[in-house]
Amino acid sequence: MQPAHSGDDGSSSANLKKWGPIVGIVLVVGAVVGLVVATGGDDDDTTDTTAADTTAIDVEPDATEPEATDPDGEEPEDTDPEATEPDSTEPEATEPDSTDPDQPTGDITYPLSFAEAEEQGVAVEWGERCDTELGTVAMKWYFAPGCYAPFEGDNGGATATGVTADSIKVVQYLGPDDDPIISYLTDAIAVDDSNDEAEATLRSMLDMFSSYYEFYGRSIDYETYVSSGIANDEVTARADAVRIAEDFEPFAVLGGPALTNAFADELAARGIVCIGCTPGQPQAWYADRAPYVYGLAIGAAQARDHGREFISKQLIGGNASFAGDEAYQGQPRTFGHVYLSSSPESPALADDFVSGLTADGADVVEVLPYTLDPGSIQQQASQIVAKLKSSAVTTVVIAGDGVAPRDITREATAQEYFPEWVLVAPALSDLTAFGRTYDQSQWANAFGVTHGAVPVTPEESGYFALYRWWTGEEPPAADTIGVLIPNMALLVSGIQQTGPDLTPENMSAALFDGPTTTPGITEPFLSYGERGYWDGVDFSGVDDAALIWWDESAEGPDEIRKDGTGMYVFVDGGTRYLPGEWPTESALFDPAGGITIYEVAPAEETPPDYPSPAG
Repeated sequence: MQPAHSGDDGSSSANLKKWGPIVGIVLVVGAVVGLVVATGGDDDDTTDTTAADTTAIDVEPDATEPEATDPDGEEPEDTDPEATEPDSTEPEATEPDSTDPDQPTGDITYPLSFAEAEEQGVAVEWGERCDTELGTVAMKWYFAPGCYAPFEGDNGGATATGVTADSIKVVQYLGPDDDPIISYLTDAIAVDDSNDEAEATLRSMLDMFSSYYEFYGRSIDYETYVSSGIANDEVTARADAVRIAEDFEPFAVLGGPALTNAFADELAARGIVCIGCTPGQPQAWYADRAPYVYGLAIGAAQARDHGREFISKQLIGGNASFAGDEAYQGQPRTFGHVYLSSSPESPALADDFVSGLTADGADVVEVLPYTLDPGSIQQQASQIVAKLKSSAVTTVVIAGDGVAPRDITREATAQEYFPEWVLVAPALSDLTAFGRTYDQSQWANAFGVTHGAVPVTPEESGYFALYRWWTGEEPPAADTIGVLIPNMALLVSGIQQTGPDLTPENMSAALFDGPTTTPGITEPFLSYGERGYWDGVDFSGVDDAALIWWDESAEGPDEIRKDGTGMYVFVDGGTRYLPGEWPTESALFDPAGGITIYEVAPAEETPPDYPSPAG
């Protein structure tokens, strides 16, 4: 099927830029969606669909009411049931009803996970897709989900918009190939995946998910939509959302414009689930649009909370010992904050972050925004560096994209300014592929917080390895597979956990009530809902972080398998920290215990070596 377009121009060649909405989220963590994928074993049931030869349990789903408006500014009508607050405690498996002596001993309610079946003593024919020793599907993947009982019976038919008895309509958003903003982001690292290669990769992975996941008698009707709007075009973004809603009537949309939340806002107002369809937003923004919008990466404010904790525990009150300028090295740290302003929420996020640092005792003397404008970034960089140098800032805390540091560091060298560079809430700047493009005399003094995990050789781990295991071949979109798949993986996981009664409200309950992933070193820790890590309900995925520093002489492959010099080093083997767990000391710039990449994952993070379905 040919993709739909929002304009007259076709899309014959494609590269990483069209995946801008999730590029900064996912390249760092090849399996960023694993949170729900790995939660299949113990989640509570959310539907009441029974079948013969199975034992009944009945749990009402939680739902959260959206506060979005429709395009005319009116409240959407009849789009949500009465909302309830998600349970803030870890879920417990629901016990089968034993009060009715006439209840059949073989009936269950879908969805039924392997762990629930074991606990309830229900016999299930799991089939070849399930590893009954582990209770997970037999996929060679760290995030292989728990097995779910194969469905038999009536799935309820049209349970929601885009859902029928036989199918679930899903639309993949693609940005235009000639978007100057996204091109600016991706030209620094050359990739040559075509649109056809991306489509082939996506459909092959969808075939894999469909073979191992339980969709309760339905298949996914998958289509693509190519926009004509650039990454920050709010008008086109909202028009695209309207057209997708009216022409396709989907249950869910994957992806969206990189630098505006208008697309997600419009879809939520129309009662359509969208995943990875907006740049990072404060959690209150997601809550106002629940249960429709989900992020994959850590939340914008959450990432800054990690940065604040690291800085407060390890940097405030000390000298700028990692600065390139020897004069700075003996001086107490004076901070400046440089941040990307990409939405109306950006200044508020920066103000809250700086206020927190100041409350912790930091001397913050400059707060400098920049915009992602290729035509003016050089001028912005010159002005930013001049102000930082004039204010004698020893330590620059930068929260931004992957390319602007190239211009800023080059300008810093031109102005003979050599401070410490501290990464907080990075979006691509914590990737080796981008770090190699920065002025190395500057970046040799860079370190900070990443929410990505220490990488493993792509042929051995992540989506690249998973595709090759499934097909026996390398993915057609070999460079960008880590960007293409995660939104889809989160959606299919949510569908499986929800059960036959598929609605946005029920899927939200399944995500919020399911258990978290297992903490690791080569994968992030992920959760949704109220888990105690953050205040309120968490609509984002990643919760933890690691510490990195730049080694300009290290050699090896980057995230897209390109060998080169200069790599990020993960401190203490890639140890990860949840909020409140950051230590007061770290081995920054100490090669002992540092790691750039694992050739193979640690044994406890290596999945079983199941035979490839391709033979």
